[in-house]
Amino acid sequence: MPPDQFTRRADAERNRDKILAAARSAFADPEAEISMAEISRRAGVGMATLYRNFPGRRELLEALYTDEVNAVCNAAETSGGETPGAILEAWLHRFFAFATSKRHIAAELLEHTDRSDPIFGGNRARVMAAGRPLLAAAQRARQIRDDLTLEQVLDMVIAIATIHGDSRYLEPILQTALDGLRPAADMEPS
Repeated sequence: MPPDQFTRRADAERNRDKILAAARSAFADPEAEISMAEISRRAGVGMATLYRNFPGRRELLEALYTDEVNAVCNAAETSGGETPGAILEAWLHRFFAFATSKRHIAAELLEHTDRSDPIFGGNRARVMAAGRPLLAAAQRARQIRDDLTLEQVLDMVIAIATIHGDSRYLEPILQTALDGLRPAADMEPS
């Protein structure tokens, strides 16, 4: 590959990353009305560069949503912990962060599509596939109740993520729910 072609591809990738970072930051404020022009300004790229990477708002929202799903799926392989239960809990905390941060992006994406769009179903299936081995390992180690499915656990986390409040308010609620995942023998006082 000629060096100038490599440089163009690297520049294009950097521009795409800058646009996604600016959009992620802009959409973090659910009260803000963010235009494509504002994202272009925040990213420090021209409108032509923005539209070359993302022909419309929907494509930008889909890319943001997919990037977040990728991060959650990757976290299933990199979450730390000394036990299978601790690894699952660390991953569930990462999923909770995803669920609280993606709310605005998903809501706006739904304005441009509907829940049956493959972007939602396909990415949900990817999250399930990433998390199932973690739950199975924690259940085999008898650190998580065996009467729960990953769907039930994630639905619980999502429900908590929809409660209005900041992280200081929500974290104790989440932790109480996660504590409830342990088998009854682990819950009894010593």
